[in-house]
Amino acid sequence: MTSRASPALTPTDDPDALAAHRGLLWLVSAALFMQTLDSTIVNAAVPTIADALAVTPLSLKSALTAYVLTIAVCVPASPWLVDRLGTRRLIGVAFAVFSLGSLACGLAQSLDQLVVSRVLQGMGGALMMPVGRYVLARTFSKRALVQAMSMVTLPAMLGPVLGPLLGGALAEYGDWRLIFLINLPVGALGLWLTQRFMPEIRGERRRFDLAGFTYFALASGLLMAGADRAADGRAKLAVLACLAAGALFAVLLVWHTRRTEHPVADLRLFASRSFSISVLGNICTRLAAAGMPFVLVLFLQLGCDWSPLAAGLILVPQAMGMMLMKLGITRILVQFGYRRALVANTLIIAVLLSAFGLLGADTPSWAVALLVFVYGLAMSLQYTAMNTLAFQDIGPDQAAHASSLTSSMQFLGISFGIALASLLMEALVGDLHTHAAAYVHAFHLTVWWLAGMAVLAAAVFTRLRRDRPGRETA
Repeated sequence: MTSRASPALTPTDDPDALAAHRGLLWLVSAALFMQTLDSTIVNAAVPTIADALAVTPLSLKSALTAYVLTIAVCVPASPWLVDRLGTRRLIGVAFAVFSLGSLACGLAQSLDQLVVSRVLQGMGGALMMPVGRYVLARTFSKRALVQAMSMVTLPAMLGPVLGPLLGGALAEYGDWRLIFLINLPVGALGLWLTQRFMPEIRGERRRFDLAGFTYFALASGLLMAGADRAADGRAKLAVLACLAAGALFAVLLVWHTRRTEHPVADLRLFASRSFSISVLGNICTRLAAAGMPFVLVLFLQLGCDWSPLAAGLILVPQAMGMMLMKLGITRILVQFGYRRALVANTLIIAVLLSAFGLLGADTPSWAVALLVFVYGLAMSLQYTAMNTLAFQDIGPDQAAHASSLTSSMQFLGISFGIALASLLMEALVGDLHTHAAAYVHAFHLTVWWLAGMAVLAAAVFTRLRRDRPGRETA
């Protein structure tokens, strides 16, 4: 038995549409703000939290990856939950669960407790941005979507600005637990905005693809478990077993999806050239870039003897660069188109990552800040272009599945990107956790490896059609 679907929203090109939906844009911004604040606020405090929990700094990667991996695993359920609960109730639940997870993180007494609490956070975070992005895709036309996405991410850039500052300051002068508890008032604001501005959209009820969801969760979790333990030379058999089992469940997922009418992850979307290239390029880009804040903080604090606050401050220029670039992204895509913009920009990212490998303990702080700022400019263009490219050939009836699948693949890329950077650092540092020079050397080699991954991402974007002009996004 199915329920009556909500009347479809008609995407509009009305230039006043953005102003008319200002409350909705602020709501989606609040959701993104919570996610970006939480991720960036932790980075500057990693050594402090590790010391408080009596673990090595690199082992704290499990707390970071647990959060984003949970988001990746849970996101594919969002279209079914939208149809079942409606957008208003669902995003309200998301804010509440995320806030509860933040409270649990602030009360954690061990690394294991912190990881479990981050999983709870991830369950709430898994529903925030997919639902928000889905509503935006149903509200605005393709022409206005780039502007809408830029507008919701612009206020949310306060998260990356405030995150490093608050994280560094609280780690150095306060209590690291406040790093997570600070999410509580933002969660309360999100609940209030939800009741006032979130439209109620509810699709046709369908059976939940439990088998597909299970295959996807097991594949993602086992692959991450294998990657997480890859640096442990004593666990080679366990690593191989996890990777093999993860690959098997991934194959089962593809097999199952082709035989299911309403799969939890609609792989038929990959028939769209722009969608498939966007997702693959997004994953490769995240593999190259997602772990950078984590390893940069370790390099600065443990390799160069910077304080937590100083390390946090040096991350602020990246957020400033990202905010500044948001103002010109639409113009760049209109003038150059997706193919040229993404290929050139991804190669620029590779060059910038290589430049990080030239930093040392004697590098002036202003030079580090300048490099971080330029890196923020490039990453801002990259993220917005990749995210909007995925929707260029997707119809409104596919928006929910496209939104959930792109978000899931994005967070999978982030989790594996953090794992990859951490794995490289951990393998290169070895047993020299107390030697500053070891972190400097490991950081240099790590970012050069990541630069190579960025070059691979650029190669993916060359597969876009040459006639993919910016006028289609204008």
